[in-house]
Amino acid sequence: MFLRRFARPSSLMMMAKVKETTGIVGLEVVPNAREVLIDLYNKTLTEIQRVPEDEGYRKAVESFTRHRLSVCEQEEDWESIEKKLGCGQVEELIEEARDELKLIDKMIEWDPWGVPDDYECEVVENDAPVPKHVPLHRPGPLPEEFYKTLEAVMGGKLDGALKKDEPVIPATSQST
Repeated sequence: MFLRRFARPSSLMMMAKVKETTGIVGLEVVPNAREVLIDLYNKTLTEIQRVPEDEGYRKAVESFTRHRLSVCEQEEDWESIEKKLGCGQVEELIEEARDELKLIDKMIEWDPWGVPDDYECEVVENDAPVPKHVPLHRPGPLPEEFYKTLEAVMGGKLDGALKKDEPVIPATSQST
């Protein structure tokens, strides 16, 4: 009785919180998620070196991977990692890191940065009507104020003190 009452609570206090479920169907708890993430992020940083140094994709992957790796190295438990990163559960982060590793391989295979500077792409326009059930992905026309502002900027007639919501009136329509 004495041991059960006094020894047990202190031993539980020393143990880290154990995650029982992710609450996401099909996504199992990873008990050593921190170690798995550190390993995946280190692999990602190694693999991304195969992408040319000046490519935006490499810069973006290196940036967020280094940030996530540093958080994982600084924090000891899954709750702190999830809270500091704010990008979901550690199990979701593991899935994202695995997917990123696969994407790096695909990007290297596809070689999107290998397009010659003089390459010309044929643009095919199709003005056929779009069926009603297909969403239109074309943006609507820009407001007239946009064109007025653009004209004023291009003509050097835009006042630097112009207020945010004040419309620009082209010089041709101003009365004297």
